[in-house]
Amino acid sequence: MQLTSYLPSDQYAGTLIGRAWVPQSKDFPIAGPTPIWLYDATVYDLSSVAATCSELLNIGITKQQLEEQLEAGQFKALGSVETLYANSIQRPLDKGYLHLLSPFDLQAIKACGVTFASSMLERVIEEKAEGNADIAKDIRQKIYDTIGSSISKLVPGSQEALELKEILIKENMWSQYLEVGIGPYAEVFTKSQPLSSVGLGAQVGLHPISNWNNPEPEIVLAVNNQGQIVGCSLGNDVNLRDIEGRSALLLGKAKDNNASCAIGPIIRLFDNSFSLDDVRTSIVTLNVKGAQDGYELDATNDMTKISRDVADLVSQTISDCHQYPDGLALFTGTLFTPTQDRGEAGKGFTHKTGDIVSISTKYIGTLQNTVDFSNKIAPWEFGISALMKNLAQRNLI
Repeated sequence: MQLTSYLPSDQYAGTLIGRAWVPQSKDFPIAGPTPIWLYDATVYDLSSVAATCSELLNIGITKQQLEEQLEAGQFKALGSVETLYANSIQRPLDKGYLHLLSPFDLQAIKACGVTFASSMLERVIEEKAEGNADIAKDIRQKIYDTIGSSISKLVPGSQEALELKEILIKENMWSQYLEVGIGPYAEVFTKSQPLSSVGLGAQVGLHPISNWNNPEPEIVLAVNNQGQIVGCSLGNDVNLRDIEGRSALLLGKAKDNNASCAIGPIIRLFDNSFSLDDVRTSIVTLNVKGAQDGYELDATNDMTKISRDVADLVSQTISDCHQYPDGLALFTGTLFTPTQDRGEAGKGFTHKTGDIVSISTKYIGTLQNTVDFSNKIAPWEFGISALMKNLAQRNLI
């Protein structure tokens, strides 16, 4: 892929911020992560404004302010955007080179599930199949015959949704996934830990006990500590269908593993070129290329088909009842439900190691990662204490 494929379609028209690992050099005597700004094909160090991306989003920053500070000579240039992206793809996580990290650092990493009707029904299928992919096809047909056409246009929490719930209970078709899909309260869970998400080019992890799994291409909202949506990114909420399908109480084991959360490549802040309404109408595309078998899968995630507005998802996550002083990243769910057979008929899709997963939208660019098992990927070691020590050594805190 060319560099332009990884950038927004309008390239540098928007306000593009992120995080990069900066190697030791004469101008950067201690290596470490830093907030960055991509502007006019150049990468600029924003550590003079904020030591972390969390702080950067909390204080608020505009493109005009950044341009004024750049003109005043406040920012160091770290290199070209082309070099940054090339290193991220070709030398992922090599600390000897400038490369992208996940654009979120101290923020909580939360996720909303069951926000699209079709993916909601797939969660019901997983539950009824008890994580067994062999019987999912027959269950899928039965469920779609019973409720598929009646559920897609329901407003969650509405009187019509409550009436459908009563019908499904009587027919023994009710599910905990339908409760959060059409009930008044959204599913909100912790996807990953602060600083544990991976960025462009890094490997993305599957727990080795899983035999039925898939990528989940999603819009990830950037939310500051006041609950304001200030921008967005792309994410892969890696899903282990067999594990969660056995029991919803295994959600943590299915969702939060080493390198199981990819976000990037950057955060695009809202400005006069990009707004929340653009998020609401975004088309997110997915491409999976199999290194082992040459398999290829293409799919789309149409945000206009989401069952709950993204602002509602945020208000159900951060409120007077639950604060996030460092802000949060919020996965918004996916329309994508992979039922296309990869191998044996009727068994649907599952990953193989070496799969290349590319998630794209014209506003953000492309997030690309390669699949491996979580226990084969380098362990996560750079946590909050390591970050604080590094920032102190660099006199940033």
